[in-house]
Amino acid sequence: MSRAFALITCILFGAAGASIALAQAHPQTPPIMPPIAEPPTSQGAEVAPPTATDPATALHALFEDEWEFRLRENPLLATSVGDQRYDHLLPGAAPRDHLRRAAAASQFQARLGKIDRDALSEADKVNYDVFAFMLHHRVDRARFRAYRIPLNSDSGFYMTLNWAARSQSFRTIDDYQAWLRRLSAFPRYMQENVDNMRQGLADGFTLPAIILQDVARVIESMATTDIDDSPLYRPFLELPPSLDDELSAALPEIGRYSMEVEVMPALREFHRFFVEEYIPGARDKLGASELPEGEAYYAGEVRFYTNLNLTPEQVHQTGLDEVARIRAQMEAIIEEVGFEGSFAEFLAFLRSDPQFYVQTPRELLMHASYLAKKADGQLPKFFGKLPRQPYTVAPVPLAIAPNYTSGRYSGAPLKGSRSGEYWVNTYALDKRTLYTLPALTLHEAVPGHHLQNALAKELEGRPNFRRFIYPHAFGEGWGLYSEKLGVEMGMYETPYEDFGRLTYEMWRACRLVVDTGMHAKGWSRQEALDYLSSNTALSTLEVRTEIDRYIAWPGQALAYKVGELKIIELRERAREALGTRFDIREFHDRVLSEGGVPLPVLEGMIDRFIEERLGAR
Repeated sequence: MSRAFALITCILFGAAGASIALAQAHPQTPPIMPPIAEPPTSQGAEVAPPTATDPATALHALFEDEWEFRLRENPLLATSVGDQRYDHLLPGAAPRDHLRRAAAASQFQARLGKIDRDALSEADKVNYDVFAFMLHHRVDRARFRAYRIPLNSDSGFYMTLNWAARSQSFRTIDDYQAWLRRLSAFPRYMQENVDNMRQGLADGFTLPAIILQDVARVIESMATTDIDDSPLYRPFLELPPSLDDELSAALPEIGRYSMEVEVMPALREFHRFFVEEYIPGARDKLGASELPEGEAYYAGEVRFYTNLNLTPEQVHQTGLDEVARIRAQMEAIIEEVGFEGSFAEFLAFLRSDPQFYVQTPRELLMHASYLAKKADGQLPKFFGKLPRQPYTVAPVPLAIAPNYTSGRYSGAPLKGSRSGEYWVNTYALDKRTLYTLPALTLHEAVPGHHLQNALAKELEGRPNFRRFIYPHAFGEGWGLYSEKLGVEMGMYETPYEDFGRLTYEMWRACRLVVDTGMHAKGWSRQEALDYLSSNTALSTLEVRTEIDRYIAWPGQALAYKVGELKIIELRERAREALGTRFDIREFHDRVLSEGGVPLPVLEGMIDRFIEERLGAR
């Protein structure tokens, strides 16, 4: 090692940097990284409530205290929203950390209960109601200690640094120092989550073994990837030009050392634990209701993800009704195209005919990009307010693509150095159907999740928590509503693409049936696979990855259809009440005007919108 490199390291990291340089020159010497700050240890909502008697002042002081507490507790959230104060930390994941957060939520809830809601403005009543929803479910769900299952079928705690690498700033030496400290905290963070999973094994609170082999392959891929190909090392390969030449030469070597001695060993150890301990000890039974306190746990997840006080049985019946309604529309299209054969044979035709597939990832991305730009051109007809932040089309990262959904939206900080991203899965191209691509694009890009989330980030005059909350029934309901809106936007150019739209709507209706079927009614995985496969034109790969996702993430899949049905109901209510005064752009702007809100809050907003327009008459 050169003297220049050793000196640069010392300058960058002080006395601890000398040990890094020494370790590079003499590998048997263990490195000593810059002192790693421990995860936050704040004891709940300990900021004293304001002495002012004004309800609005007390309410906003509460919002600010909770937001600051949450950023300290979750440095990854802070990074994702553009707050760099905690870029060097990872959250604490031990039971004591989760208990502290639950206690804080209870204290914040108690403070909220002392504020007179009736004395607030209409805007602050919305703030109050959204905050109350958030705290209620945070307290209610904490009792089940779900942190003992800190992963699902396609993502989990072991991927947290991958996401952080996409949103963290890498412009200065301080930024790189923060990233190195965060990498050094990774083994501790991984071990705490593994300890939680071991407790889950002891308690019988685990994922079902039947879905874990595919998860193991994703973990193995991360644990065995070449360092140069790791997204965690990529910042060292893309150094900003503002760094001088000597620093640019030194940083990649320091980053590689951290990856070799800290990050990769932690991933390999997690893979060993997962294969040798977790899979053999995981539960054989499928449904969440089979977990300890499982029926209550699943019922709570249903209420949380639907935003409504619905039972699993009510959701299941709604799903059956929607499946029957959509099936009739699908049969009509089959008759329209003149296909001679059964419904099952038509699905087989769609899944196998070459006209519905591409040969290269680039082709798929080009199709998606065309559809995205076409949707962009239609937006002014349906929305009065559009976001400033742009978006792009990108492939799902290869490391997670094999077990990932067909597409997803990946947001970005409003003032970040990248745009939002509409991800398209280019893995297994023979399973990525073109006839479903318009619906996917509308859902994940515009007018779906990008439009929705970018507008929420631009909200002004709202508490910080409001810009980043995501009630699933509202968020995913809007995405599914956007697919239906595509009919009015002229996005479906062929009957096959319209059938693709219906297959996506049917998919979400089937979710109501199979999610409640598996988690509350004792359905097997094969029953769920058969039900989804026989009712939709999803590829067999998509059917498998989707069912495994519902198994691993109880209740979340219910949000889409429940939310869409509520938005359609509210649109029809406004149209009937306002008649010729109904303006679709005004309606959409009002739906999105407050960012993410629970469905009961959205209903109140639209009722006031109707009253305002009738009053203006």
